[in-house]
Amino acid sequence: MENVLFILALLVIGKGLSRLSVFPRDTFTVLANFIIYISLPALILVRFPKLEVSSAVLGPLIMPWAMLAVSAALVLLLARARNWSRSTTGALLLVVPLGNTSFLGIPMIEQFFGPQALPYALLYDQFGTFLALATYGSFVVAVYAGKEAPTLRGIATRVVTFPPFLAMLFALATRAWPYPPAAMRMLGMLEATLVPVVMIAVGFRMVLKLPKQALGPLGAGLGIKLAVAPLLALGCCRLLGWDNEPLRVAIMEAGMPPQITGGAVAIAAGLDPELASAMVGYGILLSFVTLPALHALIMM
Repeated sequence: MENVLFILALLVIGKGLSRLSVFPRDTFTVLANFIIYISLPALILVRFPKLEVSSAVLGPLIMPWAMLAVSAALVLLLARARNWSRSTTGALLLVVPLGNTSFLGIPMIEQFFGPQALPYALLYDQFGTFLALATYGSFVVAVYAGKEAPTLRGIATRVVTFPPFLAMLFALATRAWPYPPAAMRMLGMLEATLVPVVMIAVGFRMVLKLPKQALGPLGAGLGIKLAVAPLLALGCCRLLGWDNEPLRVAIMEAGMPPQITGGAVAIAAGLDPELASAMVGYGILLSFVTLPALHALIMM
């Protein structure tokens, strides 16, 4: 659980820095852009060439994409019903479907299921959340971050020029050739900045008291992410009689709080930064209650 405490400590540090006058108000934007242009591409270049698909387990491969479709559909339905702005809708489309399945998810899976379950968590994260951020996340930014009505050409341009997407294409094209050791060491150092910088940026931007109009989207987003989506996954598996450890791990991963990097992408794109930060920050805090409850239901 050291990683969990580390996340909370970084969140507190970021919030503390926001109270110091030596840090300008746009510090969170600078940090978020560093993630988008440096840390996240480095992570993709290091991890993508190592991905290996196994036909032995399908649950952790299918579940993240099914949860993405369900969560995104629920957000769009609520956005239309409650007339949320494009900025709010775009932020929720990023932080609700994408979960914190790696930095928080992996230690949580080890805590609840033991080390033998970690391969299933890695499968869910690498072939689900990780790829969804580079593809689906790029599409959401392309559609909702523009100030003018999006066109097909504009969307395509934004997608193919989004740094994480370019990094994924480069990693795919060079998959057969290993990087030089010096390049791997440099990429490893840059990759290691991802979680500290993102979490401090989120803490810096996080506000403990949101405007009244943001409480509805915040409650709805966290409700879908922490309760509705994982309970739907659990209910469907029980209804179909599916029950094995890979599926149990996948359901648990579906209940992880909003992804830190997804929140940073929303902030950097100007998609309701206060809401995106609150979704990540409060989501992590609430997950210390919702995840044990979800695990108890899974094991019943």
